[in-house]
Amino acid sequence: MTEERPDVVVLREGTEGLSTEPYAEELRERLPEYEVRRARTPSEERDLIEGARVATGVRIDEELLSHATDLELFACAFAGTEHLPTEALRERGIALTNAGGIHAPGLAEGVLGNMLVFARRLHEGWRRKENREWRHFQSGELTGSTVTIVGLGSIGEALTQRLEGMEVETIGVRYSPEKGGPTDEVIGFDEAALHDALARTDYLVIACPLTDTTRGLIGEDEFATLPPEAVLINTARGPIVETDALVGAIQTNSIRGAALDVTDPEPLPPDHVLWGFENVLITPHTGGHTPKHWDRLAEIVAGNVAALDSGGDLENLVFAPE
Repeated sequence: MTEERPDVVVLREGTEGLSTEPYAEELRERLPEYEVRRARTPSEERDLIEGARVATGVRIDEELLSHATDLELFACAFAGTEHLPTEALRERGIALTNAGGIHAPGLAEGVLGNMLVFARRLHEGWRRKENREWRHFQSGELTGSTVTIVGLGSIGEALTQRLEGMEVETIGVRYSPEKGGPTDEVIGFDEAALHDALARTDYLVIACPLTDTTRGLIGEDEFATLPPEAVLINTARGPIVETDALVGAIQTNSIRGAALDVTDPEPLPPDHVLWGFENVLITPHTGGHTPKHWDRLAEIVAGNVAALDSGGDLENLVFAPE
């Protein structure tokens, strides 16, 4: 463990407006027996990664990998890893982990907040405030609603936990329904079961990864099945919902509204029709932002650094070398 050959290298690029310097500090606190260094420039990244066992950051490219002679693990600071040179990592025998789960509390709270906005029609209250209108309006209740959650990973589990005590029924959709789950009912992705659930749904929450199965999962047929009072909340990936079908459903009052933290395309162009609907709430893919981002990620990565020495299992493992 020398100054020239750190054990762990934190790459320079931050995320969500956060510098990686606090991340490096969090790792140093958790790994006092290891040398943790943060690279500030491209040349420092190239120098520091030589001989390092672990590198962590938002991304890594093949050029930087060519300098990594002893790298055993790249710990991605994102949950998604599709932007990484995974084949190059595999060829070099480097394990890959991700940041899955660290955003779950914030995302779940955001979904719950959007549900309450629609249940109590708070967005209508905000609109009337902007117009200085002291005029009453009707609202509803979340109590007694049915919430269908597509995806029972960390986000789906966190949301289900927060819905306990809210007096709602929950339906979970997952690839292996036989495994059960935290929701009152668990189903698979087969068409009949999905549409049966949609027909009973008041709030449809998308919290699953984008895969061949989920791409375009919610389209015209699905919007036709949803009750007119249903609300769509997408906190996962834009292409899971067919945008044209969503626009059509909003224009024809086929659903009550939507809350979108992700869109397709993304970023949503300034002239896109979705911006103009009062019953479509849009946030710019910020649902997972949390001041505890680095703290939670450092906890995972520090445990994995120790696991490399002990031969233990790596948390959030995407793939291990053959």
